[in-house]
Amino acid sequence: MHPAAPPAPASDAIIRVRDLVVGFGERTILKGLNLDIRRGEILGFVGPSGQGKSVLTRTILGLVPKRSGRIECFGQDMDGLNSSQRRRIEQRWGVLFQQGALFSALTVKQNIQVPMREHLKLSERLLDEFARLKIAMVGLKPDAADKLPSELSGGMIKRAALARSLALDPEILFLDEPTSGLDPIGAGEFDELVSTLKETLGLTVFMVTHDLDSLYTACDRIAALGDGQIIAAGPIAEMLASDHPWLRSYFHGKRARAIVTGAAAHA
Repeated sequence: MHPAAPPAPASDAIIRVRDLVVGFGERTILKGLNLDIRRGEILGFVGPSGQGKSVLTRTILGLVPKRSGRIECFGQDMDGLNSSQRRRIEQRWGVLFQQGALFSALTVKQNIQVPMREHLKLSERLLDEFARLKIAMVGLKPDAADKLPSELSGGMIKRAALARSLALDPEILFLDEPTSGLDPIGAGEFDELVSTLKETLGLTVFMVTHDLDSLYTACDRIAALGDGQIIAAGPIAEMLASDHPWLRSYFHGKRARAIVTGAAAHA
């Protein structure tokens, strides 16, 4: 089992969400949600399907408007930033969407270079060199650079999208269901890659996931969403000890018991 990181002080929150309310039409999705994402951790974010996990990510990123509440990134209130200040903040995060969201008409190399071309002034030689570096960093072979997304397997698409999310050397990664659609071996290898990148690059990772294996093997801490709010946040041991009905069902169901047994055998 991945060793839990020591608790970080509240002041070490790289992102702080307070009293966040988000809705669409007459439906309120997030209802006064509070959450801290601490520097240097992998935070797994879980909850029932359709309850707003991806909505929170997109709201933090500014892709979904909030009705009320406060979001701070790197100690700055996002509502108080002008466009250039917000742009500088956005260069410090990387995003991997659930299906990869690669541009289908661009090669892997060209996809990785999109954020570089948007934010940096680099020669073509340096753009190619940095793209090759990111490709190697995520464990893809050099010949992946000139392949189109349609020529890649599901696992390769995830890695290529991860490489693009690392293009600007971000401090925080947002991963939306990064192992969905992968077989157990591929998912395990991806979790190991994310953990390695966190350690070597000093990343903070916010991972929306349904994958119990990811929660056990990669995450330092877990936050659970229920009825629009955080119902629990802490290491896996706290999730297992909770008497909340959904948490008990999720972490003590048949699939969870098999993972717990396997983790105990290898502890």
